[in-house]
Amino acid sequence: MSIYADTSFLVSLYVLDDNSAAAAARMKRAKLPLAISSLGELELANAICLRIFRKELTRPEAKAAFTLIRNDIGAGVLRVTGISIAGLERAKRIAQKQTPLLGSRTLDVLHVALAVVLKADAFYTFDERQRRLAAAEGLAVF
Repeated sequence: MSIYADTSFLVSLYVLDDNSAAAAARMKRAKLPLAISSLGELELANAICLRIFRKELTRPEAKAAFTLIRNDIGAGVLRVTGISIAGLERAKRIAQKQTPLLGSRTLDVLHVALAVVLKADAFYTFDERQRRLAAAEGLAVF
């Protein structure tokens, strides 16, 4: 089973929040590596930095999170993939089909499209709107 992890899941995995325990529990059962996109990697970095700005995280805590992320990429826990033309094309089709029904945001559509193009069996997210979109596109959602 291949798994695509979205940013909400990754943030909870690397920065302590209300979903961190659930993310850690899910990781104990996950088949590695988790696929993430270069977009997800960027969003993760920005989300961590935004928490510094909001005074929810200190710079040393952020540095520790970035070290963990780098180590997990190096160890093969996370596999970063690029954004392909096929992924963008799939995202356009998903947007036209699902956004009128679900009110999906562009980045959510792109993450789901990339998961589909990568032939992921499962999608890890804590974002309810994205969960509905991924399920509508046939992904098992956790």
